[in-house]
Amino acid sequence: MDNLSNFNSYYEQMHQALILQGKQPKTVESYLRTLRRVRDRLHKPLDKLKPTDLKMYFAELLDTHSWSTVKIDRCALVFFYTHVLEREWQWIKIVKAPQVKTIPDVLTQDETIQLLNQLEKPRYKACLAAIYSMGLRISEALRLTPADICSKTMRVHIRNSKGNKDRLVPLPAVTLHLLRAYWATHRNPNLIFPKFSGTAYRISKTIDHMDKGGVQGAMKAALADSGISKKITVHSLRHSYATHLIEIGVNLRIIQEILGHSSPVTTAIYAQISKPAIDDSKEAINLLMQNLANLL
Repeated sequence: MDNLSNFNSYYEQMHQALILQGKQPKTVESYLRTLRRVRDRLHKPLDKLKPTDLKMYFAELLDTHSWSTVKIDRCALVFFYTHVLEREWQWIKIVKAPQVKTIPDVLTQDETIQLLNQLEKPRYKACLAAIYSMGLRISEALRLTPADICSKTMRVHIRNSKGNKDRLVPLPAVTLHLLRAYWATHRNPNLIFPKFSGTAYRISKTIDHMDKGGVQGAMKAALADSGISKKITVHSLRHSYATHLIEIGVNLRIIQEILGHSSPVTTAIYAQISKPAIDDSKEAINLLMQNLANLL
């Protein structure tokens, strides 16, 4: 079998294994990209690679890519050896990323309101306010549908999030009003934040959500207009939300559940959290989010 046929065969097997192991589309894409990169740099059959080949590969990769890419490639190759070649990965010490613990910049409560007030377009104001007030990832906010919003329980159903997990998050009253007001401008039955392109009719019927880059760009512009000098991104709103909940006394385990953080240790703890404790946190969150009322 020539090198091209060899690669194509293993590439298809890798793709199938990733699907069968339930990997997210983003992981599938990045792991397959790793195989293509290894092919382009080493020009050797994937099943014939030796430790010296991989040492050279990772050494060269470090010259052109970040440690995050290196870690992804290592995980991808471990997966390939485990699930495709069915061999033990014996070269664990070939590359080891440095242990770096950084503390992300977060906004104060006043800075958060100051930043959100710089947003002029209703779709970005509503989206970023939702991200902050419910501690969402940007992808989670953009995928929200009207059916995910429950005004009776004042919770939002976050579906198929990181790790293929669903969760329920508290819905502050002011956020409900913000989302309702924005949704009323387009009344799309599929999405809270539909893609803003074309005629009003097209926007009301599209099944595509708003572009992530547009939200990030609006955040960047608002940050510049606010005069805040911190290194802030859209994801910083999620960090800020968690920090503000700690400041008002919400139990840390409740915060972990709201944010969807999980580990073998914390999963068992989440199951023991009582409903009264969650209800108490709802009142505190609603009080905190009253500052958003001036966005209405």
